[in-house]
Amino acid sequence: MIPFEYLMPATLEEAISRLDPEDPNIRPVGGGTAVMLMMKAGVLRPTRLVSLQRIEDRHRQIEVDEQGALHIGGLATLSSLEHSPVIKKGWPVLTRTFRSLSNVRVRNVATLGGNLAHADPHMDMPPVLTALGARVVATGPSGNREIPVEDLCVGYYETVLARNELISKIIVPPMNDAQAVYFKVTTRAAHDWPALGLAVSLTRSGEAIQSASIVIGAATDRPTRLQQAETMLAGQIPTDQRLEQAGLAASAALDIVGDQHGSADYKKHLLGVYLGRAVRAAMNTTNEAGHEAH
Repeated sequence: MIPFEYLMPATLEEAISRLDPEDPNIRPVGGGTAVMLMMKAGVLRPTRLVSLQRIEDRHRQIEVDEQGALHIGGLATLSSLEHSPVIKKGWPVLTRTFRSLSNVRVRNVATLGGNLAHADPHMDMPPVLTALGARVVATGPSGNREIPVEDLCVGYYETVLARNELISKIIVPPMNDAQAVYFKVTTRAAHDWPALGLAVSLTRSGEAIQSASIVIGAATDRPTRLQQAETMLAGQIPTDQRLEQAGLAASAALDIVGDQHGSADYKKHLLGVYLGRAVRAAMNTTNEAGHEAH
């Protein structure tokens, strides 16, 4: 392994100052789970790693503001979020999703900010947070800017973040009357990488869907809103026929990518089947789990 510099700054500002917007071989490290895998695979040969482990604890806080929005520090671990009573009460879909991520050893060290910044298209949190209308606060040398999670990823392992910006906070709007689920369809264990991830957040008017946000992950190069399906279902009672039509329309409209977790045709088939199941689960959900492994 080529020697590299390893820094442990005490403040977020100091960490940002040790990053370089022009040098891809200088990387921040939160929990380190993704960076270590990339180094072992030989796809990353850093000249400098900037550890965020000693950064102020305020960047790990979980709290709710006066408007009822959830504020999560970018350095909060997935495990702390999984066990947070605040999140379980107001955003139960997040609690259910956190429980299905990787394994407990990874969740104990991996951070939510790092999870989002890594931009692996198989990640579970980007589609869920997109469906909930969440946004991130990116902090750089010139200050803060807010970015909708929907706009954060632009391709495989690519985000709109500058190399000297860090995700310092994630803000999730209050769910109010929305009902949401995340279906993670895997070929092996429930915590494995998904062949298809499908997040649905909707509001209802009686038996009809008032509005819906439907986001797919793991089958495209970044989390993608299924806008055609959303339009087809808005204001409608989700009959079997209508859900099947929405699933077929969504499959036809997407450039679905095959990988080691399933071919493009297989993933198209999964989307056609699971879109209806996910919408029905969201219509009926309270605090029931919304995960399936196949």
